[in-house]
Amino acid sequence: MSKIEWYLEYQIQKNRPGLLGDVSSLLGMLSINIVTINGVDDQRRGLLLRCDSHEQIERLESILKTMDNITVTKLREPKLRDRLAVRHGRYIQRDADDKKTFRFVRDELGLLVDFMAELFKQEGHKLIGIRGMPRVGKTESIVAASVCANKRWLFVSSTLLKQTIRSQLIEEEYNENNIFILDGIVSTRRANEKHWQLVREIMRVPATKIIEHPDIFVQNSEYSLDDFDYIIELRSNPDEEITYEAVEGPSMFSDGGFSMFDF
Repeated sequence: MSKIEWYLEYQIQKNRPGLLGDVSSLLGMLSINIVTINGVDDQRRGLLLRCDSHEQIERLESILKTMDNITVTKLREPKLRDRLAVRHGRYIQRDADDKKTFRFVRDELGLLVDFMAELFKQEGHKLIGIRGMPRVGKTESIVAASVCANKRWLFVSSTLLKQTIRSQLIEEEYNENNIFILDGIVSTRRANEKHWQLVREIMRVPATKIIEHPDIFVQNSEYSLDDFDYIIELRSNPDEEITYEAVEGPSMFSDGGFSMFDF
């Protein structure tokens, strides 16, 4: 019989000595194994569990409800956010109105890389957008996540090392296991029609595509934000505003204006 995984999270009401030992002993008596355990946010503890049947979890839930020192906040089959919360000790911030938008700050690059790597490993192709101001770590995080996921990455348009605007791929590069990386600003402001023909071909490939500056990309193409499966926002600090005023202004390419390499 295959093991079932569950995620348990509880709020500590009174952090008395031996509390974790009591919970661990209870799990042991119910023959439920602890895979991973960690503190999650403030006064919460998350546990990734493994057991043989749903009945074990039902018994666990009924007993936990009688414990005065803790309040169960989650008991469910683990989602990706749960696994990352246990691994990193914090939850990924999600937009309250748009559930496919996830927010990170630069101090959380390790969490961001882990999150994207897990998305890259999943079956099925995805379209992912990443927003952020210059030099915040967008492209570097994408490359690092590709390495973690053991995926090959291909720059279709980028400014990471030099301005890259590709207008063709070799046959072996049309691979469903590759991660295709595009910069929405470079593609819309600097590329020619041959590049856009390639972009349309790549968008039809059942592979994962990640597009930096997706708002600029959709403004100048036939695609929309509804086509994206995930939107990631990366900021230097939680209060930083992501704006494209410098990109959209008339002085962008003039002397003293922004260089494409700033993005």
